[in-house]
Amino acid sequence: MDQVSIREVGLRDGLQSVATVMPTAAKQEWCDAEFAAGVTEIEVTSLVSPKLLPQFADADDMVRHGLSRPGLIVTALIPNARGAERGIALGVHKLNYVLSVSESHNRSNVRRSTSESVEDFRRIVALIKAQPPAARPKLVAGLATSFGCTFEGAVSEDRVRRLAVELAEAGADELLLADTVGFGNPVQVRRLFTKVQRDVGPMMVAAHFHDTRGLGIANVQAALDVGIRAFDASLAGLGGCPFAPGATGNVVTEDVAFLCEANGIPTGIDIDRLIDVRATLSRELPEVRLLGNLARAGLPKGFERTAA
Repeated sequence: MDQVSIREVGLRDGLQSVATVMPTAAKQEWCDAEFAAGVTEIEVTSLVSPKLLPQFADADDMVRHGLSRPGLIVTALIPNARGAERGIALGVHKLNYVLSVSESHNRSNVRRSTSESVEDFRRIVALIKAQPPAARPKLVAGLATSFGCTFEGAVSEDRVRRLAVELAEAGADELLLADTVGFGNPVQVRRLFTKVQRDVGPMMVAAHFHDTRGLGIANVQAALDVGIRAFDASLAGLGGCPFAPGATGNVVTEDVAFLCEANGIPTGIDIDRLIDVRATLSRELPEVRLLGNLARAGLPKGFERTAA
């Protein structure tokens, strides 16, 4: 694939760590503005209990709003098979199921072992296959803590690879390797993505990086170097793992788009319009620090977007 796909995850991964509940209308404004700027896939919400995360009490409304925008791929995070049932009923295009390679992180995050999460994934695959073909969403298998864990430190690359193959063979449509707490470095990123791509063949493998220790954008470049062409990112770097206290959030959508375009790889995104979307966050979340180098410095004089 000679074009990069950037999935905006700020509306989910970004907002889940923000105490202020953003009004639904503002979330929808954000969604629409990014879509208008050329972002064609947005993770609009998390299908979890609102008692657990009040930020996503409007999940159904966010999904329906996204689905009303022709051409937008609507993705939602699901914590379990119950979330998958809800997503299927709503008509979500893509379900993002995340489990942690690290046993400690998985138990802290979803209160069960990694192997139990794999079995739940198999149930979700069966549930999707039981639907009429037109009603079957794509299923993403996200491997959190693929590059390290706050609790356990180093994570075995062989374990990451085994789980990636297991989930691919179980029925995943896409794999996502996530540096959930920002442990990864470019050498490690190149090595692991090269191995996993070889292990799972033609299946799409995407990347999800956090900028916890300042290596987020370097890790994006490393993944680009070995052929990765699908990335998660968050507007203004919003977000952060609750198990990495003090950590900054996801890689910045604007900076990732600029990096790809500077490499001559088109994204389909109008970067100036994308930067303008930050105004919604400034207005609605005045207490949240907005990150990003491009928004501060601006595009270089004479910079031209790569033609798709």
